[in-house]
Amino acid sequence: MAKIQCNVISYVLNRTVDLTIVIPSTTIPESMKMTGVEPSHKVTEKYPVLYLLHGMGNNHAQWTGYTNVELYAEEHNIAVVMFSGENKFYRDVPGGDRFYEFISKELPEFVTNYFPISGEPENTYIAGLSMGGYGALLHGLSQPERFAAIGAFSAAVGDDMSGMETIGGKGNLPGVASVMKESLAAVKIIERMYMSVGEKDFLLEADRKFKDQLLAEGVDTTWVTVPGFGHEWRFWDMQIEAYLKWIPRTDGYAKMGTRQI
Repeated sequence: MAKIQCNVISYVLNRTVDLTIVIPSTTIPESMKMTGVEPSHKVTEKYPVLYLLHGMGNNHAQWTGYTNVELYAEEHNIAVVMFSGENKFYRDVPGGDRFYEFISKELPEFVTNYFPISGEPENTYIAGLSMGGYGALLHGLSQPERFAAIGAFSAAVGDDMSGMETIGGKGNLPGVASVMKESLAAVKIIERMYMSVGEKDFLLEADRKFKDQLLAEGVDTTWVTVPGFGHEWRFWDMQIEAYLKWIPRTDGYAKMGTRQI
């Protein structure tokens, strides 16, 4: 496995952005000793990719610091891209940072050209926690043609997001329910959705309400609640593994099955 921490000059944001990119190994040395297959770093097919968004107050390093996402990426043969989105809710701030444009265009352009990562929608996934869950829904629902599945863990989706725009910059936050309805009205097909929240989480009822809206609109939605967990990393560690097991895969690496590391 390769874990790459780098920064890239963003032409959209006019500054550098920190990233952590996890790329799975082409062969696992421990298993090669038993099979006699010669280990190699040669990539024969571009990897599917998960764009994984952090929560408020976090940065590109929190997912790898607080969860086992590196292990899960290696086991499931999938690349994971994480970046510092600050507290801007992954949207364009009026008169300020254009994070929506950065995620929609510049980030995938950089990642798919510099690394052996697929740019095909059927091999591209997005997910996030809390503020990142909002970001995953915002991008996944407004541009469903870009992703094969959307994951939102403890997502900030309440109807009343007042006050958050002060933290995230100027301008009201787009409501994900209205974004969903706009896409459906434009006859866009929203791919599979995975939503999860701990039963002790303060966002439980807001997430449940949004889940009901998704189902009412006919969106294929998997809904998971787990007792005993609140807004916490132990829950998100469980959920990122569950999401990687759940996502629909059609790439060549999926045919290899889950690797035991």
